[in-house]
Amino acid sequence: MLAKDIMTKEVIAVKKDDTVENVIKLLMDHNISGLPVIDEDQKVVGIVTEGDLIYRSKKLQIPSYFTILDSYIFLENPKTINEQLRKMVGYKVEDIMTVDVISVDEDEEVEEIATLMTNKKVNRVPVVKDGRLVGIVSRRDIIRAYSKG
Repeated sequence: MLAKDIMTKEVIAVKKDDTVENVIKLLMDHNISGLPVIDEDQKVVGIVTEGDLIYRSKKLQIPSYFTILDSYIFLENPKTINEQLRKMVGYKVEDIMTVDVISVDEDEEVEEIATLMTNKKVNRVPVVKDGRLVGIVSRRDIIRAYSKG
């Protein structure tokens, strides 16, 4: 079986300039846990999930540091605090989305998709053809396919 055989073809997607409020409404109304983010050409530019939304409620993690001669030496990259703040207070999808999207081609084998999802710890992968979004495969789609097999 291939991705195109089991994927959901009617994909609910959002754009980078959509609001977080709209994302929450779509997730709740359609009982789904994530949405691909697409550009004007239907190319996947990100993904926004319940995990991205829950991130907004977490505690801010201040990078560890120590001082020497009135200078701060950070033990971690201080840029991470900027990323945390952006995700925590973001109003637009582009502020909270994950940009490193794992996607698959429509001709990818289901076994490969299952392996990828397990190894990368993702619950869904957008399916693309010629770089454009044509579907999405979730864990539920894979289980449904195996139950019919």
